[in-house]
Amino acid sequence: MSSIVEPLSWGARSAAPFIRIPAETDDKYSHGVLGVITGSAEYPGAAVLSIEAAARTGVGMLRYRGPAESTRLVLERRPEVVTVAGRVDAYLVGSGIDPAALDATRAEEISLALTSGLPVVLDAGALARVADVTGPTVITPHHNELARLLSEHGVAVGASDVAKNPARWACEAADTWGVTVLLKGNVTHIVSEADERDNRFHAVVPASTTWMATAGTGDVLGGILGALVATHAQAIGDDEAVMGSLAATAALLHALAGSHASGGGPLVALDVAASISAAVAEIL
Repeated sequence: MSSIVEPLSWGARSAAPFIRIPAETDDKYSHGVLGVITGSAEYPGAAVLSIEAAARTGVGMLRYRGPAESTRLVLERRPEVVTVAGRVDAYLVGSGIDPAALDATRAEEISLALTSGLPVVLDAGALARVADVTGPTVITPHHNELARLLSEHGVAVGASDVAKNPARWACEAADTWGVTVLLKGNVTHIVSEADERDNRFHAVVPASTTWMATAGTGDVLGGILGALVATHAQAIGDDEAVMGSLAATAALLHALAGSHASGGGPLVALDVAASISAAVAEIL
């Protein structure tokens, strides 16, 4: 069984060093370019939410690749997004994608992203491709998705088992695939693969409000994390272990943005995305 270490409680003081503030010498290329492959004809809103969240987190440029309707909606909301292929520093792949409905062109784009060697955030419809990724990777499953992923790999576990012992099963997945796992829940667990001394990164971030249990908030989290990974691509290249701290920082920003968006009452995912800038300022 994979080892479990006592988790860090990840707060603003821990997170602040992992939000990269642009320097006077930065431009749109030096402050991180995130390639985003999200959304589909069935779920075009996932593209809008992930793009909005990444933009609000702070990143130099977003390159979006998706079907026509998703692209149209993205550009209506965020006209600064670039929709042609080009240089990227990291990828966000999977939010709102149905792997069974991919055409050949999009399937090829996803495969190229996963085998690029660049840092990758894998979410939702791309989680089953975790074994194909060649670069530093964070996966962002919820309990059901993690149980399904492990079961398909031959590990007998159900969603209720993951819910009862999230740290254990997040560690199991991290060690199985050599990735960082951000396991979503009312308390989010972030764990990295154990090193040769059986040490690992393990942090927890509690939800700020149960109103976050609504459609689309996971797409927002993916966008936050993608932006952080893109702005720290060089640091990840120097030390892949930084992925755990970035994932924990993303979870904290997500929770704080939810609190801002809620104000004690119901919220919608796009309001969470719109509140990310305030959450960044709160941490800094």
